[in-house]
Amino acid sequence: MSAVSSARQILTRLHEVMAGRTHAQHKLDRVVEIIAESLDSEVCSIYLLREGALELYATQGLNPDAVHVTRLGLGEGLTGTIAANIETLNLAEAKAHPDFLYRPETGEERFHSFAGVPIVYRERAVGVLCVQHIDPRRYEEVEVEALQTTAMILSELIAHKELVDDEEQIDLEEARSESDVLDGLTLVKGLAFGHAVLHQPRVEIDQVVAEDIEAERQRVYRAFDKMRDQIDAMGKEPEFGKGGEHVEVLETYKMFAYDEGWSRRINEAIDSGLTAEAAIERVQQRTRMRMREIDDPLLQDRMHDLEDLSNRLLRIVSGQLQTAATQGLRRDTILVARNLGPAELLEYDRRRLKGVVLEEGSLTAHVVIVARAMGVPVLGRVGGLRSKISEGDEILLDADKGSVTLRPSASLLEAFDVRFAKSREKQAAYAELRDVEPFTRDGTRIAVMMNAGLRDDMSALAMTGADGVGLFRTEFQFLISSTLPQRDRQTRLYRDVLEAAGNKPVIFRTVDIGGDKAVPYLNNGLGEREENPAMGWRALRLSLEREGLLKAQARALLEAAAGRTLNVMFPMVSEPWEFDAARKVFEDQLGFLRDRRKLVPETIEYGCMLEVPALAEMIDQLAPKLSFISVGTNDLTQFLFAADRANPKLAARYDWLSPAILRFLARIARDVVSHPVRLGICGEMGGRRLEALALLGIGYRRLSISPAAVGPIKELVRKVDLQEITKQMTMWLATPPPDLRAALQDWATEQNIELD
Repeated sequence: MSAVSSARQILTRLHEVMAGRTHAQHKLDRVVEIIAESLDSEVCSIYLLREGALELYATQGLNPDAVHVTRLGLGEGLTGTIAANIETLNLAEAKAHPDFLYRPETGEERFHSFAGVPIVYRERAVGVLCVQHIDPRRYEEVEVEALQTTAMILSELIAHKELVDDEEQIDLEEARSESDVLDGLTLVKGLAFGHAVLHQPRVEIDQVVAEDIEAERQRVYRAFDKMRDQIDAMGKEPEFGKGGEHVEVLETYKMFAYDEGWSRRINEAIDSGLTAEAAIERVQQRTRMRMREIDDPLLQDRMHDLEDLSNRLLRIVSGQLQTAATQGLRRDTILVARNLGPAELLEYDRRRLKGVVLEEGSLTAHVVIVARAMGVPVLGRVGGLRSKISEGDEILLDADKGSVTLRPSASLLEAFDVRFAKSREKQAAYAELRDVEPFTRDGTRIAVMMNAGLRDDMSALAMTGADGVGLFRTEFQFLISSTLPQRDRQTRLYRDVLEAAGNKPVIFRTVDIGGDKAVPYLNNGLGEREENPAMGWRALRLSLEREGLLKAQARALLEAAAGRTLNVMFPMVSEPWEFDAARKVFEDQLGFLRDRRKLVPETIEYGCMLEVPALAEMIDQLAPKLSFISVGTNDLTQFLFAADRANPKLAARYDWLSPAILRFLARIARDVVSHPVRLGICGEMGGRRLEALALLGIGYRRLSISPAAVGPIKELVRKVDLQEITKQMTMWLATPPPDLRAALQDWATEQNIELD
């Protein structure tokens, strides 16, 4: 018997049972009888998830008195293991498995072989279908596949509550009705409340059993043709250029899209009696189970590629192609996605978008940079999120503490409201400092500037009272564009930014792309993925090699700043010659414009980012050429620690209040003090109150931080006596305490300085 014929035979007989008007328990009893007979198995049992446990709901071959008596927790016994791991087990000797658990009331001691498959609904196990045999043998693959197909049909029947009558409803949504707290990785801090919206709404499969198999096959053929056309068209887009990692991804997609094995498995599922949608989902479920058995990260990535294509195929065949952004947000929203791109995030209505929760995501992801600029809290690495949430669920997002609460209780909502109200009170107090200049208690003026990267960010300049824009990330325009932004587009953006800033300064950082900020239209020339992208072909290194890119940006900045002061800063400078080369590009373009009698900036002030530790050894050579230096604490710290800041396992090693980091920063401040150069901090470190306190104590008087941090830092500055904190930091750096962070926290508390 083939998998196709056995599954079709079961389907035909099940359809007859389900069409009847008999009692629900009778239907279940008939289902296990049919499956046991069709697979020539002495035992067939169905366990369903009820009130958090798997309850034996029907059996053929086990003690009937155990029905509705035997209950197993998730992870308990072989059945619980299948449900917990959403995996298939096929054992010649069940007792030999480490998770085997004997329940005497079932009378199963006579049986040796065991095969079980999860009954999956919305990527979540809601039951288990299993068979047993008295002889020790592994079930044939065709038998297991027939079980898996049957389990999928059962999931639809259970979901539509067709297996039980009203008194015994198996409410699958009950499992999603209780509050659930999930942990993740904080990508952008903040608090938010809203209703869950899936970035790509689930395709609901309304019909599993096919009425016309040939019609379903033709639907799948047409969907495959359309998907392959889409993939081929992507390769012809200008942003895919030649070479680079994105081309490898596209080739992988093509390999799967044209894979005969994949299409054959879907066809076999249709032959067994499934609709096109159900067949695709059936094969996808099997892929997910295989993914859980794979330890190789590269193979897991390839399986993710296949799942992405399966989702694309499913959306095409069902006609459900839109994302939530195209449909519009109707209320306060927490966006839920596996991953998200920066351009996709910008498609959403900012008035409604309150937060983002991702199953994947990293600290260096492009979407995180944009979300931080938008002031949208983001939590990443929340495993299994989409299988635990329903569209419209209420969500409390606490990205400060790295957690998300699904379907919060009334008491949790009340506690959150109190905390949120306190946060709003603080924000209101900070807003009152908008026009107050940040002087320390002993009268020193501290420059508190803000970071930006989008045209819309400039409204925060007036709202926060920041002294200017200490970092305008010009790469945002490059990250959210599918092609290289033309010079006229760049010019318009820079001119709009300067006009919005008025008399306040704006420091434009030349484009920092490449490495971990890869864009599809530029490749690294290596034809392969970089092992250490943060330290690779990026920022100024890329710009100097692709001189046309830097020339175009230089012209755009010079033309936009005509008649004004232009502040330009170069990122990732490792040695003085790189600064000299970049400055020469600007000076050459300046000469070009003057020769053509074009209006040019009145003054140009050049600066650089100090984020490569080697540059600290060359300050005496470089400082005379500069107007300002901005220390980029994000990259600098990971380079000093040799710790990837995107790796959560190394988070504890990435501490800005480490004596090693603070000593390094203090030495830079001492080396710069003899030169007429403005020294500042540019990065997240300066936006944290405790870290900012330490920076003030080691000589930093300019901070460029996120707009949300401007108010809190201005308030902090007004409570600080520079002489006292300088004395304390000097003592601690000379003889570091066991925990400098704790020591600084205690000192701040004694000084009545409130921390984050």
